[in-house]
Amino acid sequence: MLTITLLGTAATMPLPDRALTAAVAECGGHALLFDCGEGTQAAARRAGVNLMKLDAICLTHYHGDHIFGLPGLLQTLGCQGRVRPLTIYGPEGIGDIWPALRTLAGPLLYPVKAEQVMGTEPISLNALSDRWPAGAALTPIRTRHRVPSRGYRLDLPRAGRFAPEKARELGVPVPQWKLLQRGESVTLENGQTIGPEAVLGPARRGLRFVFSGDTAPCAALEQAAEKADLFICDATYPDNEQENQAKQWGHSTFAQGAKIARDAGVRRFWLAHYSPMITDPEEALPHAQAIFPAAECGFDGKQIILQYDEENQ
Repeated sequence: MLTITLLGTAATMPLPDRALTAAVAECGGHALLFDCGEGTQAAARRAGVNLMKLDAICLTHYHGDHIFGLPGLLQTLGCQGRVRPLTIYGPEGIGDIWPALRTLAGPLLYPVKAEQVMGTEPISLNALSDRWPAGAALTPIRTRHRVPSRGYRLDLPRAGRFAPEKARELGVPVPQWKLLQRGESVTLENGQTIGPEAVLGPARRGLRFVFSGDTAPCAALEQAAEKADLFICDATYPDNEQENQAKQWGHSTFAQGAKIARDAGVRRFWLAHYSPMITDPEEALPHAQAIFPAAECGFDGKQIILQYDEENQ
């Protein structure tokens, strides 16, 4: 299963009930943080999210409302005794931004590696920790903002059903079954190699989460969001009449995000990244629901546990 928690839904400036942009995805005791705006740590405490579980922080771009919480978070992780490595991903420009953020964070007793995401090649999460499901991948998405930007897609594939009778027939020792279930091959004492395809049925539907970051509507985001279990999208502007303004600043309206959700065939769609002009997002929600009826307003602390389809258990 995959737990998604919104930690910040504000754009530009924090409000009393809205921290700046951040969301976290947790699976198997490990997690990814998407953006780290001002107020992320306090929002995580209120939501019961343990940021010590982070394997990586995925920055969509380097505007202040998406990164100003990062130096403080890095410092706190060190004060809490973190020793294992942390990776920070981001688009072009991270080599210029990271030295300043690192200096502000102060001395750290754990290694932090800043990596520029190159193109849209998937990143294997198993390389960060073997606690992620086999094949778990983070895919950067080229989005359309005023500066280089990326959204991110998190995919948790699900292997086919394991057939223990086939494993026994092939002479695979029980302790090695888990390796086959994780998609790895095993070598028997007689030198024979058994691949996972020999004992697994057809792949089952996995889980997919997409976080847009700041963006105007774009084909790459719609393609990446196809059949997503949860899609969180920029909703800076509430009214349909504000499309020109949204385009000028590289953002989306409620309705534009909903159109992406509809055309991509997503299961759930949350609006986020609200302009300070939006005092009550629910008032503008009908603009999104007219296009995607299941649209929901995100709020700080909103959480969902995504689970594999029951019929594919």
